[in-house]
Amino acid sequence: MKIEFKNVRRKLFGFLSFTTALFVFQACYGAPQDAEFDVLFHGTIVSDSTDFPVPGIKVNVNSYQYALTDSTGTFSFYVPEASQYHLILTDADSIADRHYLDKDTVLSEIPSAGITIRIDPK
Repeated sequence: MKIEFKNVRRKLFGFLSFTTALFVFQACYGAPQDAEFDVLFHGTIVSDSTDFPVPGIKVNVNSYQYALTDSTGTFSFYVPEASQYHLILTDADSIADRHYLDKDTVLSEIPSAGITIRIDPK
C-alpha cells in the first residue's frame, strides 16, 4: 500500500511539474501575435437600379479575405491594415442566375462607419 501511494505521488508531482513548466514557457514567450494590425471592413451592397440590398455577393479584399453578403446585403470581416484595398465584387450564385455584373475597385481607406457599394444589374 505504501509503495502504491509513492507511485501515485510521483505521478502527480511529475504531472504538476510538467504543467508548471508549460505555464512558465507560455507566460515568458506568450502566444504568437499577428505582426499586422487588423481593420474591420463592413458595409452593405445595394443594387444601383432598385436601391435594394443584394444578398449573395462575394466581397473579396486584397485577394486575402472574403465574405458573402447576407439576406440584408451586409458583410463584415477583418483584413490586415494596408495603404490601399483592392475590392472585387462577384455574384456568388453566378451559376444559377448571374443577375449582377462584377465590380473591381480600389479604396485608399476603409471608413469606420462602414461602406455602401452600388453594383449594376446585368
